[in-house]
Amino acid sequence: MGAEGDDGRVIAGRYRLRARVGRGGMGVVWRADDQLLGRQVAVKELAGDDDLPDEEAARRRERTFREARAVAQLRHPHIVVVHDVVEQDERPYLVMELIDGGSLADRIAADGPVDAAEAARIGVDLLAALGTAHAAGVLHRDVKPANVLIESGTGRVVLTDFGIARLAGTTTLTETGAFVGSPEYTAPERMSGGTTGPESDLWSVGVLLCAVLSGESPFRRDSMGGVWHAVVAAEIRLPEQAGPLLPVVRGLLERDPGRRLGAPEAARMLRAFLETGRTPRAAAVTEPGRAPRRTPAARRGSWTDWSPTETDVPRRRTGTPGAGRRPRGVLIAAVLAAAVVGAGVSAALLADRADGGSGGGSSTGSGTGTGGGAGSAGTPSSAVSGRSADPSGASGSSASAKSADPHGTSVSAAPAGYRTAHDPAGFSLAVPEDFSRDLQGERVFYLSPGQTFRLGIKVSAPQPGGPEQVLSKASAEGSRTNPGYRDTTLVESVHAGLPAASWEFTWNGYTRTEGPRHTYDTCWEQSGRMYDVWVSAPVGRGAEAKRYFDTALDTFVPKSS
Repeated sequence: MGAEGDDGRVIAGRYRLRARVGRGGMGVVWRADDQLLGRQVAVKELAGDDDLPDEEAARRRERTFREARAVAQLRHPHIVVVHDVVEQDERPYLVMELIDGGSLADRIAADGPVDAAEAARIGVDLLAALGTAHAAGVLHRDVKPANVLIESGTGRVVLTDFGIARLAGTTTLTETGAFVGSPEYTAPERMSGGTTGPESDLWSVGVLLCAVLSGESPFRRDSMGGVWHAVVAAEIRLPEQAGPLLPVVRGLLERDPGRRLGAPEAARMLRAFLETGRTPRAAAVTEPGRAPRRTPAARRGSWTDWSPTETDVPRRRTGTPGAGRRPRGVLIAAVLAAAVVGAGVSAALLADRADGGSGGGSSTGSGTGTGGGAGSAGTPSSAVSGRSADPSGASGSSASAKSADPHGTSVSAAPAGYRTAHDPAGFSLAVPEDFSRDLQGERVFYLSPGQTFRLGIKVSAPQPGGPEQVLSKASAEGSRTNPGYRDTTLVESVHAGLPAASWEFTWNGYTRTEGPRHTYDTCWEQSGRMYDVWVSAPVGRGAEAKRYFDTALDTFVPKSS
């Protein structure tokens, strides 16, 4: 039954199946002839399974009829037209408009990612289609490139396959415990079993924009558990190609559905990009029925990319970082932001809580760390040819993929552009080649030229309550010690197979010149010690800072006990 074959069956005495043109999770799509009206149509045949119990078979039929009822209500140029729904031999068939063209997924696979203008055009059309569906009480619940068709010749965008859509107020088929949908494109509230609304479809549009711009979803992982963690808890790594549309993508990928960018505003921003080549920020005002939406960068979604940014100079301060709200579920509190640009400020570095890691209880040794947002600890970095270096920061000679540090521990080689620092404080890790070492009390810093980026490490004795308690205590002081402390995320995580806590937050900086800051921090106990590793930087340099942070964690080796 290949695309070139002729099946020949006639369904409901009217629709002759010709060639198979696609297959999805719920069935096969055929090119067919409507012999009554003399036109070509697409016929979706529900995948059969003779081994299914009668109850499950009936459930599958109901799913298809539900799709027909939902989509048949809708009239929009970017929504596939449903002509008919019929049943034969206890198997349902959905008769739809035939679109001469392939799916968006096929297009990306064949030709690669699209440019920002094409992505914006697709986004505007999908948002318009979803606006019509949502106004009719219909949720799609499976927006992804495979369910978007691009008509040949015209380029018309058509949203299809409402196979798991439901009418508002009806019982969902997934209430039996089965997950229906594409996890990589599914909103966190739905992945967590929460209430699903129109906002969930908008999240999926945000993921789709990332996918069409870069070639894959930012939540793609090797396992269902990995996908769940990436969607629900881990820091969201936006592709560099999303840069021109970042205000829209970030607004749609807000984990809190009440703060997620609405369809009209997202469409307005995309149209503005198409007209001017620049994407404006989201309006501060909310749409009717939506919670207030904050416009500053790095909200609760744990961002690695893009935000308004300034350079910065730290000032001396004392106290521990803190005060974060405690989200539900696995989310506990916050990930920090702060770093230092400016020269000749070693005294401020010692007391700078936003750059100072939270491991430990003393005022000078405990600072806001740089939490690797939810679940970011231990994320594999790209791998690597290595270099080694002495503690002073001078580059060493090339090394093999694995080498032994002075403590006798096997350590991963540094990636290209990095060197392995064997620190006298009792650990090894990879740092960028141009970072220099600076010891400030209990904390070791590796600083970029101009101190734009600050990588900090603190080694201390284990603390009561472990890493989570230490970071929670630091977060509790955040409002007092960090002007504008906000958008915190503190999560339980894992590093090197050990329980850890990761923290992230944004704050305003201490001066106008300094500008807003963002930090990633992970704290864990290992070999009888507590380790706190963080990276801080101007919020607009988050992608670079996160790469430094991930590399530091991935290559960190403590002194052998």
